[in-house]
Amino acid sequence: MIWNPSEGIDLGFFIIRYYSLMFVVAFGLGWYIMKYIYEREGETLDKLDTLFIWTVVATLLGARLGHVFFYDWEYFRNHPMEILLPFKFDDGFEFTGFRGLASHGAAVAIIVAVYFYCKKVIKRPMLWMLDRIVIPVASGAIFVRLGNFFNSEIIGKVTPSNLGVKFIRDFYSSADAVRLTKINDVNQAYNAIATQPEFANLLAAVPYRYPAQLFEAIGYVFVFLILFFLYWKTKTAEKHGLLFGYFLVLLWTVRFIVEFVKESQGGIEHLFGLFSTGQWLSIPFILVGIFYIFMAEKPLEIE
Repeated sequence: MIWNPSEGIDLGFFIIRYYSLMFVVAFGLGWYIMKYIYEREGETLDKLDTLFIWTVVATLLGARLGHVFFYDWEYFRNHPMEILLPFKFDDGFEFTGFRGLASHGAAVAIIVAVYFYCKKVIKRPMLWMLDRIVIPVASGAIFVRLGNFFNSEIIGKVTPSNLGVKFIRDFYSSADAVRLTKINDVNQAYNAIATQPEFANLLAAVPYRYPAQLFEAIGYVFVFLILFFLYWKTKTAEKHGLLFGYFLVLLWTVRFIVEFVKESQGGIEHLFGLFSTGQWLSIPFILVGIFYIFMAEKPLEIE
């Protein structure tokens, strides 16, 4: 498969980037899932709006800081202004957007946000909230990985198998595509590499890689379906912490397994060896999940 998507949906005056669109879908679907949960639990929707805002902020801020500290601290320690600003200041001024978000950081930030939300707003036990919010979080993870696929990022290792994908936009930078094809329009340059026989040598140089993003997204589909079923069709949610535990074990196990076919993303893995950064960061979440699965208790009923 040759993968060469455009940057997004071109409206003429504005481009809706696929990665941003996937985040919008993730948060929007998450809101609707929680709406039905709140209605089932007898909670008001004004409390849901507060949760939505806090979760969006926590996700984006936590994911950004997670990337900075876990994956690219050596760079950002020398460019602190770029941590929370979507610009580069080397050799002038350039808008870059936020390149680099880490799901482990987002997970920690969401848990912190839920703690304060339970204290200040909903007045429910923290584990009660975590047992329910993990359902939309699991669904959101699916679309985030689809966004990574559209962006040709977080790619897999080189493979000779039929599952391989040529990520042209990962292999050639936009500057390289323009320079090698002598076509000034970036999208046309990439399309020429993908389709025109005269640039067959450039296409041949792009290796086939595992579509690790799709593997992970598919895994998260199953995580979401399992959690959704357990909440709606069983009494699992009556034991505080049980759904949260299942979520931690299932989701981060998927992440741990898929990391074996991912290209290294750098980070702290050089300090420990053996596993990738994503795998090392997933292990604590899995262990915490196992703890909650075995220690979950049904809250006492006061008569």
